Amino acid sequence: MSVDGGTGARRLKDEADEPGWEVDPDDDWGVAVIATVGRQVKLRREAVGMRAPDFGVAVGYGEDLVYKIEGGKRIPRPEFLDKADEVLGAGGLLSAMKEDVAKVRYPKKVRELAQSEARAAELQLYDPLNIHGLLQTPQYARGLLLMRRPAYSQDEVERMVAGRMARKSVFERDPAPEMGFVLEEWTLRRPLGGRPLLRTQLAHLLEVAEMRNVELQVMPMDREEHAGVDGGIELLKFGDGSAVGRSPVVANGRPVTDGRQLHILELRYGIIRAQALTPRESRALIEQLLGET
Repeated sequence: MSVDGGTGARRLKDEADEPGWEVDPDDDWGVAVIATVGRQVKLRREAVGMRAPDFGVAVGYGEDLVYKIEGGKRIPRPEFLDKADEVLGAGGLLSAMKEDVAKVRYPKKVRELAQSEARAAELQLYDPLNIHGLLQTPQYARGLLLMRRPAYSQDEVERMVAGRMARKSVFERDPAPEMGFVLEEWTLRRPLGGRPLLRTQLAHLLEVAEMRNVELQVMPMDREEHAGVDGGIELLKFGDGSAVGRSPVVANGRPVTDGRQLHILELRYGIIRAQALTPRESRALIEQLLGET
């Protein structure tokens, strides 16, 4: 769909332009937020006497997409809300909704995990299968998600990538939490998604490893003993002394807060760290792998 903008044809955004912005029908809070935003946009548009097609032209969106946003069926982009606020003279009301709208785009489980990570004073993380999600670049994360079988839809991939990247705000907190990661060497060697993606990912790991609050360790492939063979570990400790942990072999992977179960996870994680390379040795190995990629 296009319209003559005076200086040439200007293409309006339609369904094909907006992958990853569908509303999750199972996310009650998300559905309510997007319905409220859409209703506000529609009320403001009608208050100024503007038809939906004209409004669409003004904000650069197709008429069908405008109706979907107003009907709470589509998550509006931040730039849409800013432009709509300007066109409709909303005085900042619509722009102010961007923060809640941004959260809706992330899957419900990701939001809950991000909230826990945002409160944690210390994070201890081990993933035996992949480079941990908090360490992934957007391109690497997308490449991994596109490999899943049965395949995710493009909408699901974009939603999960956005959620994974949003969690990385934990690195920007002040005061910063103490963060420890143990990575498997093979995940740093296998060129999933292609060598260019892996090279960018390795360079990113070196940048993260230089952060004062981050300890990054690599479990080498030649270890004859490995306490992590039973699966990954997530341990989040909070400022009030409480903690939450998760591992496939404890409570079937459900989050646990019981002291005895947390002690088991801490013990396993401590042994894994002791068996892995030191942070300095790990950086040296990643630099070597980067040079070979």
